[in-house]
Amino acid sequence: MNLAVEGLRAGYGSAVIVDGISFEVPDHGALAIVGRNGMGKSTLLRAITGYLKPMAGAVRVGGRSTIGTPTYRLARMGVVYTPQEQSLFGELSVEENLSVGVGGRCPKDLRDEILSVFPVLGERLRQRAGTLSGGEQKMLTLAKALAMRPEMLLLDEISDGLGPGVVTVVGETLTRLREQFGCTLLMVEQNLDLSLRVADRVAVLKLGSIVFECESTEPGLREELTEQLAP
Repeated sequence: MNLAVEGLRAGYGSAVIVDGISFEVPDHGALAIVGRNGMGKSTLLRAITGYLKPMAGAVRVGGRSTIGTPTYRLARMGVVYTPQEQSLFGELSVEENLSVGVGGRCPKDLRDEILSVFPVLGERLRQRAGTLSGGEQKMLTLAKALAMRPEMLLLDEISDGLGPGVVTVVGETLTRLREQFGCTLLMVEQNLDLSLRVADRVAVLKLGSIVFECESTEPGLREELTEQLAP
């Protein structure tokens, strides 16, 4: 499932936060949009996923316009959004959180498939989500998303609050998810290491506009991104 964004403009009230953004993510591709805080990354994802009504522009998923499409219908189409804010039910167990993801008891074959990607969660199925470590909670967040069988996964700052070691594990997991589940991936991030490890292409978002984009394997890209992201 591919994603095409054309001239997207969005904000709050009269304040324009995202101004004229265009990009494409091909079927099974992965794009990382990097930027410092306050550049419009979360607003961009909210506008794409219907949590925020765009002021102008177009969003097409699989060639179909999704402007005005309710978020729950996007989810039924296979587009799953993982916000930066905590999306787990802390008082529920790991297993119960997975069941919430599918709107009922998680089928055993699906649960086993997900736990093959996140084996540590298999050891904590009865544990309350709120008592997991920060890294384990991010794993459960991804596992909940996978329980919905996404064709496209949109991640908002999945590395936020994680130490370097856990970020490495998250990167390895995301790479495995792409290979095993074939998801198209759009992620917004501040972490360059994670972005370069997971994505095919990287774009820089600055003050609501994309100012740079190229293949993640481009020579000297890290230095270029560091310069682009400098205050």
